[in-house]
Order: sequence, then structure tokens, then C-alpha cells
Amino acid sequence: MGIAGKKEVRESVRDSLWAEPARALYTALACCALPFLPIKLWWRGRREPGYRQSIGERFGRFGGSALSTPLFWVHAVSVGETRAAQPLVQRLKAAYPDASILVSHMTAAGRDAGQMLFGNTVTQVWLPYDVPFAVNAFLDHFRPDAGFLVETELWPNLIAAAHSTSIPLFLINARLSERSARGYARVASLTGPMLRRLSGVAAQTEDDAARLARLGAPAPIVTGNLKFDLSVPTQARALGIEFKQRFGVRRPTWIAASTRDGEEELILDAMSRAQLPATTLTLIVPRHPQRFDAVADILRHRGLPFVRRSAGAPVPPDISIVLGDSMGEMLAYYAAADIAFVGGSLLPFGAHTLIEPLSVGTPVLIGQYSFNFAEATDNALAAGAAIRVENADALLAKVAYLLVDSSARKKMAGAAHAFHDAHRGATQRLWSWLAPQLISRSGRD
Repeated sequence: MGIAGKKEVRESVRDSLWAEPARALYTALACCALPFLPIKLWWRGRREPGYRQSIGERFGRFGGSALSTPLFWVHAVSVGETRAAQPLVQRLKAAYPDASILVSHMTAAGRDAGQMLFGNTVTQVWLPYDVPFAVNAFLDHFRPDAGFLVETELWPNLIAAAHSTSIPLFLINARLSERSARGYARVASLTGPMLRRLSGVAAQTEDDAARLARLGAPAPIVTGNLKFDLSVPTQARALGIEFKQRFGVRRPTWIAASTRDGEEELILDAMSRAQLPATTLTLIVPRHPQRFDAVADILRHRGLPFVRRSAGAPVPPDISIVLGDSMGEMLAYYAAADIAFVGGSLLPFGAHTLIEPLSVGTPVLIGQYSFNFAEATDNALAAGAAIRVENADALLAKVAYLLVDSSARKKMAGAAHAFHDAHRGATQRLWSWLAPQLISRSGRD
């Protein structure tokens, strides 16, 4: 694209922006926040140094030589979306072996996960903040032949700029809870035009597709959840065995995984009242790495001895709590546990995905707040692979029961494997829909 062409595109984006008052207001507010964002990145970088790297990319400043064509771009905001994108990246590489794959992220944990999954086989960058000058610079620099936004990554200016430059954007593995849909509906003048500019939407479930269609998405189709197609890496299984050896091979172990602020204290309170087997080991893995130290402080304040995973040492028999302070090892933690509680569900944050523990055959306990994975949770409950608990005391009572009753635990483990296997195939359904649309984009004019 020449200089004149870029100028025309920028003028088109500018004109469309002022023709949409809601997006103009959104953009003005986003621009007001820009001066404070480097401070936020630097602050978060205290505990996650990745946030302090390549900060210029967040504002549309990209270096390096041009990538080979065709170029396909996948945006995966954090760890879960990056893992979900893996089957699509593999299909793109198989279909277009000479293509470049660009993967963008918003979180340091997501970028680290991408490095672990893809190594140097893709180019990784930060997605710029959603202001016109930054997203225009991003698209001008990379000029992708097609883009794929994973799950619920909806950015009005980014989508408008891609539409103005005739770059097809697909929302894939899309999910939208009823709560989120109500929020988007309150800003329909911003949401509707944004969704209508997408080239296609592939949703996880019928409910997700219906909610997106009501908001303006163009004829969403249902392909299922890509995370069911993820194979458990050999290294994750091996690390799970190693964890179990460190914890004690015969020691009953349960995990409180992806816990959110306030949940750990509820669980610890309930543990003080529960009748767990004497040698039970509790593994607590907070959802966000910036909370590792905060949870460690909670344990110390309560006078509860614990071992941090980062210590890399065996767990003594007199220690009953392990703090999982690492990233990218959740599958291994699940594989080492006899029972898994999926966090975010005791308090109204919204549960993390239960697909990972099910994939390794670990029985799942989940709280009342699973609205963001409602259909998958309901189906797992109906299949006997998961059990709903009302509160922290009910959670610990069910943990105690399952740790003692091995036959009930094995029955749930079998149901977990069967449920996971029954829901595979989303990648093939997605690719059957995408491939014909990408053929015309496999080369440049």
C-alpha cells in the first residue's frame, strides 16, 4: 500500500469515526487514558517483567523487517486464548507452509504461553491500545491477509480500521455470557457497528451464537470449543508425575485452581472446620501471578506452614499446603491432583474453564458462579464429570467425601474422560468454515 493509499485509508477511518458518535466518545476517553498507561505497565512489571518489554508496540511502534506473505494474524489476549488458538495456528501452518503467522497478546502471561507453545515458529507482538493512530500503525506495518480474534476480543477502532483496509477479521471460538451480553447491549450504538464489520463469527455454543446475533454479529455459526481439541502435552503429564512425587505419591491431594481475590480466605476458613483425611495436601494456585505474594501473606498471617512450588523441593509430611506460584503449569497441577476445584466460582467473578482438569481425568467441583462457561458446566454436571457446590463449606465437605471414597472418585474420572472425548472436533468444523474464505486471501494483489 503506497503513501497515497494509506492517506485515503486514514481519512476513511477518520470520517467513519466522526459519523459514529458512540465510537468517537469511546476514542476520546481512550485517548485521555493514554498518558497513564505506561505508568500502569511499569507498575505491573514489578512482578511480571514482561510488561516492561517492547512498550512501544502498545502504541503502534514496530520494528524489524517485513514478514513474508501471506501473513495471518491471530490475537489471543492471555493464556487461555493462546492455548485455544494453538489448533488454528497448526492448521494455518499446514495449509500455508510458507505463510507468516503473527500472534498478538495483551498480557505478559499470554505472551509467555505463546513462546512456550510456538517458540520461534511465529512472530509475537503486543496488540496496540485501541486508539486510531496505534491500530492504524499496526495494520500498516503488518498488513495481514486475515485476522482471527479469539473468544471475546472486541475492539471498536481496531475492527473499524481493519474493515476500512479490507482486512477480513473473524471472531473465533467466540463466547459471550448473558451478563456480558447485557453490558454490550447497553452500548448498542458502539457494539452493533463493530460486530457488523466482522467477516464472520464462529461461536462455541448455540447460546453464544444467539447472544452475538442479537447484538448485530453477521450470521454466527456454531463450531464448538477449540479447547476440547487440545492434546495434553507429554511434558505436562511428566511434570504432573514429578509434582505427585514431590507431594507424596500416596498422599491425597486436591487443588483450588485459578482462585480469585477473597476465595482463598473462604476456602481456608472452611478448611479449619472440615474433616479432611489427616494427610491431605491442599494445592492453591491463584488465577493471576500478581497475587502469588498476596496469598503467601494470607497463609503466613494465619500461621499456616506452606511450601511454594518455586522452591522446587519435596513437600515435607508435616506441610499440608502448597502455593502454586508458577505460570504455564496448570495442566501438570491438575494431573497431580485427585480432585480439582475451579476458582472464580465461589464469588461472582465467573469460573475459569473446567476443560483442563477434565482433559486429564480429574473430577471437578465448581461453585455457583459459572455464567461465563454456563453450557460447558451444565453439560459436565449432567455427565457426572463435575459437581456443583453452594459455598466453601459444601466444597470442603465434598472434597473430604471424594478423597475417602475412591470408587466415586474413579467414576467421576471416567466420566471426565468420556465427556472431554465426546466434545472434540471443533477445529475441523472451524477449518471447514474458514478454509474456503481464506483461499482468496492466500496471496497479495
